[in-house]
Formats: sequence, C-alpha cells, structure tokens
Amino acid sequence: MRRAGTLLLDFDTLPSVLKACAGDACLKRGAALHARVVKGGFGVCTSVANSMISLYSRCGVVDSSWNVFNHMPKRDSVSWNAMIHGLLFHGAHEDGLVLFMDARAARFEPNVATLVLVLRACWRNSLLSNYAKSHDMDSAHRLFDEICERDVVSWSVMLGGYAQGGEAEAALRLFRTMYRTGGKVEPDGLTLVSVLQACSSLEDGKPGRMMHAYVVHRGFHCDVFIGNSLVDMYSKCSDVESAHQTFREMPQRNIVSWNSMLSGLVYNERYLEALALFDSMKTVGVMADEVTLVNLLQSCRNLEQAVWCKCIHGMVTRRSFESNVVVVNMMLDAYAKCDLVNLATRLFQLMDNRNMITWSTMIMGYAYCGMPDEAISLFGEMLFANIKPSSVTMLNVLQACSTLQDIKLSRSVHGIAVRNALAKEVTVGTALLNTYAKCGEINLSSKVFGELPEKNVISWSAMVHAYGMNGHAKEALALLHKMKVEKVEPNKVTVLSLLSACSHGGLVEEGVSCFKDMFDDYSLEPSPEHYSCMVDMLGRAGDLSGALEVINKMSEGIEVGASAWGALLSACRNFGNWQLGEQALSHVMKLEQTKASGYLLASNMYAMDGLRSHVARMRLMMREKHVKIVAGCSSVHVDRKVHKFVAGDESHLFSEAIHSAVEHLHLCMQSGEKDCILTVCG
Repeated sequence: MRRAGTLLLDFDTLPSVLKACAGDACLKRGAALHARVVKGGFGVCTSVANSMISLYSRCGVVDSSWNVFNHMPKRDSVSWNAMIHGLLFHGAHEDGLVLFMDARAARFEPNVATLVLVLRACWRNSLLSNYAKSHDMDSAHRLFDEICERDVVSWSVMLGGYAQGGEAEAALRLFRTMYRTGGKVEPDGLTLVSVLQACSSLEDGKPGRMMHAYVVHRGFHCDVFIGNSLVDMYSKCSDVESAHQTFREMPQRNIVSWNSMLSGLVYNERYLEALALFDSMKTVGVMADEVTLVNLLQSCRNLEQAVWCKCIHGMVTRRSFESNVVVVNMMLDAYAKCDLVNLATRLFQLMDNRNMITWSTMIMGYAYCGMPDEAISLFGEMLFANIKPSSVTMLNVLQACSTLQDIKLSRSVHGIAVRNALAKEVTVGTALLNTYAKCGEINLSSKVFGELPEKNVISWSAMVHAYGMNGHAKEALALLHKMKVEKVEPNKVTVLSLLSACSHGGLVEEGVSCFKDMFDDYSLEPSPEHYSCMVDMLGRAGDLSGALEVINKMSEGIEVGASAWGALLSACRNFGNWQLGEQALSHVMKLEQTKASGYLLASNMYAMDGLRSHVARMRLMMREKHVKIVAGCSSVHVDRKVHKFVAGDESHLFSEAIHSAVEHLHLCMQSGEKDCILTVCG
C-alpha cells in the first residue's frame, strides 16, 4: 500500500480511506484526498464519489457535497441517500425535500436514515403550519424557537400565520429578524406575499413602500402574485394612485390582478372608476368572474344605479352564476339599495340554496325600504326553516321593530336574541336598548344597558340618546359623569345626544357647559350639527340673540347649514319675532328651496302676528316652486295592528267616531273638566 512513504490509492482502497477520514471528521485530510482523487481520475467511480459526499456531509461542508454530487456521471441509491441525508441533517430542509422528490422521480429507494430525516423535516413544518392555520401562534412560536436550522418554509409559515391572524406588527418584527440573518435564509415569493399582507392589515403605507423597494431590489417585481399583493396593499393603505401605477407597470396580469385593482377602487369608494376599469377589462378580453361581479354590484349599489344592476344580473345569468350564493346575495342587497325590493323578492323566491346571509340580506332589504312588516314576517319564516340568526340578522330585525315601535314585538325579538346567545353582544345590546327607547320603554333600555358585559362608546352614546329622547335630560348628564368615571372618552355623537337632551329638557346652562367641554376636555371639533343643536337649545329657551350669536361665530369657520337657520326660524315663530325670522327665512329658502318646512314655519309665524298678506305670499311661493307638503302622520297600536292617521285623511273605517271623540276631548281639555275626559276615555 505504501511505496517510499507514499500512500498508494486504487478504486478498492479509496472508499475505506475516505470513510476513515469521515469518521474522524478530518476535513483537511479529506480535502487532500479529494485533490488526489480528481488528479488520479478516481472521481468517475460511483463508490468513491459517494464516500466523498459522506465525508463532506459529516464535516458540515454541504456546498462541497453538492459539488461532488452534481459532477457525478452516474448515481446510485447510496448517492441520493448520502446527499439528501447531508442536506436534511444540516438543516437545509427545503433543498433536501426538493432533492428527495427528484430522487423519487428517478426511482431510487431511500434508506431508513433518510426517511427518518425526511419525515422529521416534513413533520416540523407541517406541525408548524397546523398551529398557524388554527391561529395557535403561541404554540407555533414555541416550536419555531426549538428548530435549530430554520428553512424558508418555516419562516414563511410563521409570517403567514401572524399576517392572517391579525398580528401584523408581529409579522413585520419576525421578517426583520429573518432579514438580520444576513442572507442565511433568503425569502421567497410566499414570504413576501405574507409580509405585504401584514402591511395591508396595518393600513400604513410607509412599511408597504419599503417592502415594495425590497421586492424590486430582489427582482420579485415581475412575479404576478407579488404584483397583485402590492396592488392590494396600496389600496388598503388608501394610496390608489400607487396601486394604479403598480397595476399599470405589471408585465403580466391575470384575472386576480384586475380584481385586486377593482376591489381597491371599491374599497376607496371610487365606484365610477371601478366601472370604467371594468370597461377596460372587457376591451383587453379578460373574462369577468364571480369576484368581478361582486365588486361591480357593490359599485352599482352605492351609486344606486338600478339599470346597471339589471345589466349585471343579465351577465350573472349568461355566465351561469345563479348557483353562486355569494353573487346572488350581493344581487339581493344591490336591488334593495336601489329601491327594487320587488325584484329582490322575486330573486329570493327563485333561490334553491339560501344560507343565513341570504335571509339576513333580504330582511335588511325590507327594513331599508320601509317595509318593517315584511321584514318581521320573513324573520319568522327564517326561524321556521331552522336557520339560526346571526347578530347582523338581529340588527336588521330590531331596526324593523324600531320603525313599528311595537313593544310586544320588541320583547319577543329580545327573547329570541337571548335564546341564541346574541343579546350580550355589544352591537345587538345597543340596538335593543335603542329599540326600547323608541318604544318609550326607557327602563327596559336602562336594564339592557346595565346587563351588557362589555360596553363601547357607541353603546354609551346610545343610552345617552335614549334618555334624551324620552325627556330624561338629567339622567343623560349623569351618564356622562359615569362615562368619565369608567374612563370612556365621549365622541361627537355622545356630545350631540347630550346637547339634544339639554335642549329638550330646558337645561341651557348644562348644555352650554357641555359644548365648551368639547374643546377643553375632549379635544373634539364641533360639527355643524353641534352648532345647530346649540341654536335650537338657546332658541327654545327664548334667547334669540344668543342663538344668532352662535350662528355668527359658526360662520367664521364652518358653513352654516339649513338646520341652524331652521332652528332659529322655529324659535322666532314660537316667540313672535318675525323681523329676525325673516332674516332666518331668507337663508333657509336659499339653502332648501324645494322643502316645505321653511315655508310652513314662516307661514305660521306670520299667521301668529296676523300678517295675512305675508301668509298668502308664502303659499303663492310654494305653488310657484312646486313645493310639496308631506302630511304629518301618527300611529296607534291596537290588537297588534298599526293604525296610521295622516293629517286631513278621513279614509279610516271609524273616522267619524274618532274625529268626534277628539273634538270632545279638545273641549274638555279647554274647560279643564277631568270628569268629562274620564267619561270620554271610558
């Protein structure tokens, strides 16, 4: 074997020598042997090359193993096993699994050691993925920390889990950690898509633009999936111009690209631009899918374009999308919002597959179109069909109950909400207390409010409004104090409700103090509605000069609306100041030329002062401008039926008896005879 101190090598001895070096993990001797192998032409021997792969793998030099493996003229099962084992053993799981799949395609047989490492690599990322999909990111993070050598799959799974689980900031922190590995693990397309999704959730354009620059730097900007994610990210960050630019610069676009841009325009309420984009989409020959049609229906719904809704319905029929429940649900909603509830009803009746959203959408359509009885009736059918209502369903049903102001019906709906474990939800509870308040049952409103396990500023504001509309101004103010104790910051709606309560309760000083607190304590900017409420409050108290002063101060920075001038005009009518009333009237008529309220207030004001010529002038102006008067209406609930009474209407079956009783009551009230009133009521 040795001659003159030189080690003689041949095909038989080389594998044994290399194996010995591998056993001692002696990289220096192994590298020297590799040089002699190459010089002597022994590299063509499969067994020698296999030993070299094992040597470098044992020494942790995977790149050298790859080099030997890639230059082998012929590979056997030992070659594949040695290379895969080396990759997986040293944490290169992704490369190892890819090579394993290539080897299986080449029909090699893995040994037990290779299979164990393959299963371990798959198991770790698979378990990591399962934790992420089930939103158990704490367990996923613990497993991730236990992985010594993390591949790009491990990082991508964690990033995707955080991004999809609503933990966008955690996803960005993890990506920064990945970036600081110094290129040890390079992100792939899936990694970047997850990071962009996190930027979208934050709705913050700054990290999104930084990621865009990184994408371009890494050469991923030509990837259509990443391009789609960039369009979505910019849209969610309300940067439509950047989304447009990214969309235009995409070298390739698919249907998802068009839908991403379309969804972005709808998300940012640019509905006409969305419809224009759809025209461009048709011009280039891209066929619309279900997502496209849903976005178009959203645009038509918000624009209240009934004709366009019908056109899209035709497209749905031609493309055979009637079986897609998402598309049809959106069609129902669009028809209802365009006041085509009859078409929505017909479409609903033709549907074979209805889910909870379908029923809720149709109930909402009836409630939205002023058909509360139909909404309640359909809700009963839904329960009979064993469809469990959601919180959205209950909100729409309670809206119908509020319109009907039927306390018995409201109690029944409350019971259904309790049985379905929905009454404790803050949105449903807020709607319930609001419904009871409109029915005049302020005690029930207070009870529902007190039983809410969690309250937000909306529920507090609703309770303040409930007290105000039922004449309990002091209770509304006491609730504001309680909000401060509970450290709940009031918003503009809260303050507006308080001002309204003080206005109707005659608590002028408290109302003025509350208005000042908007600036000093709450850092809120008063809106025109707040100023109008102040004008109404001062006007009701007879302080007309103070009300006019509020309007003059308001005009310095905020446009004075018709509601403020109308409130002043109403106060002038009540207190007979027609000179100031004429000044207010001129502004009301300028802002609302076709509404009858201003003309009627002025006419009543002149009539109270006996200015008949001025009354005649108001009526003449109304006729010349074709101003329509909407008659006042009252309703009474008798035996679960709603009887509506319109001013001047005598169509009711018992109209004569009702008018006779009302006239008699009026005479009794004027005379102050209580016995007379009791006799009529009896």
